[in-house]
Amino acid sequence: MEQEYNHLNHATWECKYHVVFTPKYRKKMLFGKIKRHLGQVFHDLARRKECRIEEGHLMPDHVRMMIRSRLSMRCRRW
Repeated sequence: MEQEYNHLNHATWECKYHVVFTPKYRKKMLFGKIKRHLGQVFHDLARRKECRIEEGHLMPDHVRMMIRSRLSMRCRRW
């Protein structure tokens, strides 16, 4: 697996965020119709924010994602 790093004149970095979305009280509501559409929704959102979802897991009670973004992109803007 080849690593992709971002570069400036005197800096090299790799900016990744580990994000976990959890419904209130961890209700198991990510089954059925919702689960089928969540992957596409998250990929569309990442494309709009100029990010890339490197890894993602849809569990019955939460969603885990590893997101690669620019250094200037802050997690709170998601």
